[in-house]
Amino acid sequence: MKITLKHVLATALMAVGLSTYAAPIVIKYSHVVADATPKGQAALKFKEFAEKKLPGKVVVEVFPNSQLFGDGKEMEALLLGDVQIIAPSLSKFSKYTKKLQVFDLPFLFDDIQAVDRFQSSKEGQALLSSMKGKGIVGLGYLHNGMKELSANKPLGNPADAKGLKFRIQPSDVIEAQFKAVGANPQKLAFSEVYQALQSGVVDGQENTWSNIYSQKFHEVQGYIMDSNHGVIDYMVVANGKWWEGLPKDIQKGLSEAMTESIKVGNKIAFDESEAFKAKVIADKKAKVLPVGKESLAAWRAAMKPVWKEFEADIGLDLIQAAQKANK
Repeated sequence: MKITLKHVLATALMAVGLSTYAAPIVIKYSHVVADATPKGQAALKFKEFAEKKLPGKVVVEVFPNSQLFGDGKEMEALLLGDVQIIAPSLSKFSKYTKKLQVFDLPFLFDDIQAVDRFQSSKEGQALLSSMKGKGIVGLGYLHNGMKELSANKPLGNPADAKGLKFRIQPSDVIEAQFKAVGANPQKLAFSEVYQALQSGVVDGQENTWSNIYSQKFHEVQGYIMDSNHGVIDYMVVANGKWWEGLPKDIQKGLSEAMTESIKVGNKIAFDESEAFKAKVIADKKAKVLPVGKESLAAWRAAMKPVWKEFEADIGLDLIQAAQKANK
């Protein structure tokens, strides 16, 4: 048999192609909360589902609790390609699109079910593609839950917050929310919150029951108000260049795995919100106080002007679509 140069090159190219395909794609999924939280569980389920759907083709490495990057660095790491998937709070995306600020508006959603309806709507799904031009692809929404206010003193009405220092995420809307009640918002990374509360660097914070319990914030706060004044949810996002460069079968399998893992995470968020609240109450380290109708009305009235302040950035149509999700 005569072996030509063309035959040698073809064989070599085939070998390179086969060896490239045989090597599994390593996917680093980094996040900043504990494995026990809804997001932590969803990330682990994504690893399980993805590796099952694409055996030998992908390996998913999950890095919880800011092990790889803290929430101040994870967006930069994603854009540089140091990680492939992250799941930041929706508050972290204002630098890339102002529209996602809709989720930070105080008292916009009545409950987590309303949030879910809005995210599943045409308008909510369109937001997943709102950052493609910035190199970020949205893969889905993950629930954490509704936010509760905590402080070292009871917050029966908005005047009680005046002068207190509250830790916030880097969000202009949340900053305006606290300024509306005379408080002093302080931007801090999630991993720094416990120590800041313990040392008195800040007087209070806002978070979900799962985060409050898993991060032990209730151990360093005197009072937690059952305020449900906002939502902490996440968008699972991928590096756009990396995602678009994946083979179609890999992309399809990962999309399916992500959808399934989000369903698991969101069910945990729904089911465990009250359970985490009960655990905080049972620990008896912080007093959990209900917010009565009159107090709630006062808080709503004090924070409602924030909607108008950010209406131009977010879009009135988007705010109205979110309101329609309330029953």
